[in-house]
Amino acid sequence: MKSEPYLLRPSAILWDLDGTLIDQTAAIIHCYTQVIKKMGYADPDPDVIKRSLGGPMSSTMRLFVPEIELDTAGRAFRELFPTVMFDGLIILTGGMELIEKAYKARIPQALFTNKHGDTARKVSRYAGFSKYIPNCIGSGDTEWNKPEAALTEYVLKRIDAKKDHAVIIGDSPTDVAVAQKIGIACYCVATGAHAVDELLEAGACAAFAGLSELSEALDLSS
Repeated sequence: MKSEPYLLRPSAILWDLDGTLIDQTAAIIHCYTQVIKKMGYADPDPDVIKRSLGGPMSSTMRLFVPEIELDTAGRAFRELFPTVMFDGLIILTGGMELIEKAYKARIPQALFTNKHGDTARKVSRYAGFSKYIPNCIGSGDTEWNKPEAALTEYVLKRIDAKKDHAVIIGDSPTDVAVAQKIGIACYCVATGAHAVDELLEAGACAAFAGLSELSEALDLSS
């Protein structure tokens, strides 16, 4: 028997992208590995890269490259990534259905991510998210990165939404931190590098195995 929704209808939904709506891990790890090796450093541990995702690209690169070379590494990553960005890309189960349900319920939505903004919008168009979510804000579009509260406030303003009853849907402790800094709920899915228990321990208001399970729990009635 299908359970009744128990998470209240949100006034707005702010979506994370990587690990939440898509799995682009293979291409991301490939790019970090190629850039870091080409710069003369040891092969990075793929699991360390995966668990670091969600923050700015510089935060992950800083784990393997000295501070003085971060700008060079960042430029190399941004140059390489567009050439492989769709290789192995997976659109995660339940995401498009939940986006469409929220759209039909006239709930404002935005994508915001620490992925480079131009890249994020290309992914959104490729995956079909942009049909329902025209607003996609990423790294370089503003002076801020997640989890800075100023970025979340900017995104809410872009979609003409107030923070009261707005929610963030993400897959990492970074998304939880975003929500905590502005005082809104974060619903997490364990489709990235973090398990349900880890996400709850980080402070998620609710955590699920995937977006289909979240959809069943979330009231999106008109």
